[in-house]
Amino acid sequence: MKMLQVPESVLAEHYQDLQGKPFYPALIRYMSSGPVVAMVWEGHNVVRASRVMIGNTDSCEAAPGTIRGDFSIHISRNVIHASDSVEGAQREIRLWFRSGELLDWVAGDHQSCTSPA
Repeated sequence: MKMLQVPESVLAEHYQDLQGKPFYPALIRYMSSGPVVAMVWEGHNVVRASRVMIGNTDSCEAAPGTIRGDFSIHISRNVIHASDSVEGAQREIRLWFRSGELLDWVAGDHQSCTSPA
């Protein structure tokens, strides 16, 4: 996890598929208007699980108890982004993080879940 002021070049690459959309300039202005917190999550079915926790992109349709359902007020200010696939996550991780910024570790409680006591 890290907090950063995102360079427009990173935003342009991250949102390259949206560059032709009418809302693209406003999106880039919004995303570069202040710091963001970038995170890498891992775990079993992490893409699917994270998208359930985050909620629908449109905050009006996001369920209460989800991040967007509780904290977002408009689709253009949906508070959080989540990768839509493992491949997308891998691309985004390479874009947002240098290899030295990522830690490779095993949580101590993982073995207790898989090994008999």
